[in-house]
Amino acid sequence: MGEQKILEERLEEEEERVGKKDREVLGQTAAEAREGGDELFVPPLNFAMVEDGVFRSGFPETSNFSFLKTLKLRSIIYLCPEPYPEENKEFLKSNGIRLFQFGIEGSKEPFVNIPEDTIREALKVVLDVQNHPLLIHCKRGKHRTGCVVGCLRKLQRWCLTSVFDEYQHFAAAKARISDQRFMELFDISSLKHLSTSCTGLKKSSVA
Repeated sequence: MGEQKILEERLEEEEERVGKKDREVLGQTAAEAREGGDELFVPPLNFAMVEDGVFRSGFPETSNFSFLKTLKLRSIIYLCPEPYPEENKEFLKSNGIRLFQFGIEGSKEPFVNIPEDTIREALKVVLDVQNHPLLIHCKRGKHRTGCVVGCLRKLQRWCLTSVFDEYQHFAAAKARISDQRFMELFDISSLKHLSTSCTGLKKSSVA
């Protein structure tokens, strides 16, 4: 257990180092493109479409703002407890985007409880089509975002194998058994009446 935690922490540090370097390069490239009169559209880390009008990603950098504008977002669900950066707040304000923050600690411990009520409240925002187009993000777009999307898939009647496959696609080597266990046991009964009213989401079903 201890060796696994150390390995995960080392992977996190390496990813942070490489990610920071990549973000610096992208930021410089975007600045050069703007100076040259070109618009560079760079999606955030781990960006993907979940459904029509629902997207997921890691934390958006300033170099991603031009890309996010093309999505014409109405809302962003932010799943970290840390305050939203001022430059991101300014971007939201200037583009009429509403921020929903659900602070979930990004613990690496294997048996830390994921707050079910918080995930449920986030899903209520996702299921309200008036909030679409909508982006769900945490820091890396892996664990916290993966849990929200995984629970959404259960509402869409995906089988657990498909739910876990999607989660593992984004989490890769950092997939957590605790996250998958949480999704397996998550009770969707109190949200079913909301999912049936969300026509854009209820059509997606994986047997």
